[in-house]
Amino acid sequence: MVKGPGIMQAGSLSYCHVLLGHVKSLLSVWFHSLTLYTWIRGYLRRADQNQDGKMSYDEVKRLLQMINIDLSEHYARSLFKRCDRSGDNRLDHIEIEEFCRELMRRPELDGVFRHYSSNGCVLSTAELRDFLGDQGEDASLNHAQSLILTYELNDWAQKNQFMTQNGFTMYMLSLENDVVNPDHAKVYQDMSRPLSHYFISSSHNTYLTKDQVTSASSTEPYIRALNQGCRCVELDCWDGDKGEPVIYHGHTLTSKVPFKEVIETIAQYGFKASPYPLILSLENHCSVEQQAVMAKHLRTILGSKLLTKALSDNPLKDLPSPEDLKGHILVKGKKYIPHLGQLGKTGSSASFSSSSEDELAISNKNTPKKDPTKVYSKLSPELSELVVYCRSVPFCGFENTSEKLPNEMSSFSESEALKLIKDSGKLFVRHNSRQLSRIYPSGQRLQSSNYDPQEMWNGGCQMVALNFQTPGEQMDLNQGRFLPNGRCGYTLKPGFLCSTTSNFNPEITGGGPGHIPTQLTIRIISAQQLPKINTEKATSIVDPQVWVEIHGVDIDNARDKTQRIDNNGFNPRWNCTLSFQLQVPDMALVRFVVEDHDHTAKNDFVGQFTLPFTSLRTGYRHVHLLKADGSSLSPATLFVHVKVSRKGVPVKTVSERIAIAKGKA
Repeated sequence: MVKGPGIMQAGSLSYCHVLLGHVKSLLSVWFHSLTLYTWIRGYLRRADQNQDGKMSYDEVKRLLQMINIDLSEHYARSLFKRCDRSGDNRLDHIEIEEFCRELMRRPELDGVFRHYSSNGCVLSTAELRDFLGDQGEDASLNHAQSLILTYELNDWAQKNQFMTQNGFTMYMLSLENDVVNPDHAKVYQDMSRPLSHYFISSSHNTYLTKDQVTSASSTEPYIRALNQGCRCVELDCWDGDKGEPVIYHGHTLTSKVPFKEVIETIAQYGFKASPYPLILSLENHCSVEQQAVMAKHLRTILGSKLLTKALSDNPLKDLPSPEDLKGHILVKGKKYIPHLGQLGKTGSSASFSSSSEDELAISNKNTPKKDPTKVYSKLSPELSELVVYCRSVPFCGFENTSEKLPNEMSSFSESEALKLIKDSGKLFVRHNSRQLSRIYPSGQRLQSSNYDPQEMWNGGCQMVALNFQTPGEQMDLNQGRFLPNGRCGYTLKPGFLCSTTSNFNPEITGGGPGHIPTQLTIRIISAQQLPKINTEKATSIVDPQVWVEIHGVDIDNARDKTQRIDNNGFNPRWNCTLSFQLQVPDMALVRFVVEDHDHTAKNDFVGQFTLPFTSLRTGYRHVHLLKADGSSLSPATLFVHVKVSRKGVPVKTVSERIAIAKGKA
């Protein structure tokens, strides 16, 4: 078999991998085109009022309103006439297709193509290589040649190693040109570090479908959270009828779901999205008898997945790693301590009261110390045995940190955690380099609203628990934080959050660890196929504007916006440049938000996309927008240009940024 340019001989494993990659890329472009075609086709049928397969000018105008575009009367009529080759004032199937193709032209992509093409007709391999270099990608001739073989469908151009404008457009629309670094779509981080070195996607009140006062409790929210890569779910356990424990929000009108059903659901869905350890955060309000039933269900239903003993008999110096615990389910809860249990006259098993709020009340510096025999309540030995690496203890300050066992972890309310971050940020970071911390929303959030998780991540807190059932900015940030590393629910914290001697202070970032002054410049060029918000009003057209937000340490938090574009949600163009100065880029999330501008009321949300700065690719990229609930808004996209520089020196790739962070560049 003759080798294609830049491609290894068939029969080699590397060739198969390259070929498979090319097929996947073509399929992604085909799927994008098919989705767009299906989308347009549906509107065509609705706009064709008399269903004769042809469209009058009035029907075309109706179509334009449906797909969210308000063309000028002059341009719409001239385009209609240009496509009406039969001259009967009606567009047939072929003419409608031409009309839509002309509508979907991307002049901004054509402009990029002409900038790099010396003759305006084709890109030579060398010119495509120059473009790739400016994109911060592999700028080798082999890579340029492989892209021509993948995306160029013109036989003559492909044979002569040229890329036409159509081939270039195919490439630019492919997932290969996405704003997210494709290497981050798989697990790429070191998974052999202690659990405390990772941010862990965590859910609060996982069983609730809506608010925490009257909503239903169900197994469905567990399925949704687990399918999103959540690795720590919460179970509020209470005594139920007929000796079977139930899960619900105690002392409220929320409905109850059997504990057994929840464990069965977790057994089925626990590792579908991620192979890494799943933590069950037990809020245990049950009697000793029903705690024993809980332990029985955990053992019998979860079987070998349930971790029931330490991985090693050696003294524990650090927590095991996600890799060590792969495929295991861990129980977080109280654990019986023999010498404390003996404080009671009966010598029965004992532990602290199980609620996180009680832990905080005990740990509050202004609260007098209580008699341990009075604050302890009975704990089932069977359930206690299942707590191995996530033993809940009250937080007692930062003293004697070296004496704390790494398997001891504390829960903090959002207000308590914020106070520690602001008053003792450096000490809290050091604490979280070795111990796990779980943060939960205030009990006053009756509607299950969420706090800002970024502030907690800045302090190195691993298990920042959010109400997954409540969409909004906070859940967007959570989805963005756990977007990379294969969406496995674990992302490695920056090095300055992993050292017991770290001097990183999230409140003071004027130098020191993690301080890498970086300029991020984003040009919002255009958008494509933004959906209508007011679908009830036929003449309503989106007036889009774009916000870009930076979420990181306090000094980096910023947002800026484009101007609005009136009456065009189909292909609005801004060409608006926004610049941001970052001090701690490794902690920053970048959030793109599209809104429908409203003169008289609050702007309507259209779509968003959030990703870590370290996963952001430079150059001309497409941002695939998401709905409020985090699902795809396809085919809606933003077309942007991203530039990153440090002290005036362009930093184009993630690897370069990492090298700079480590002092190697």
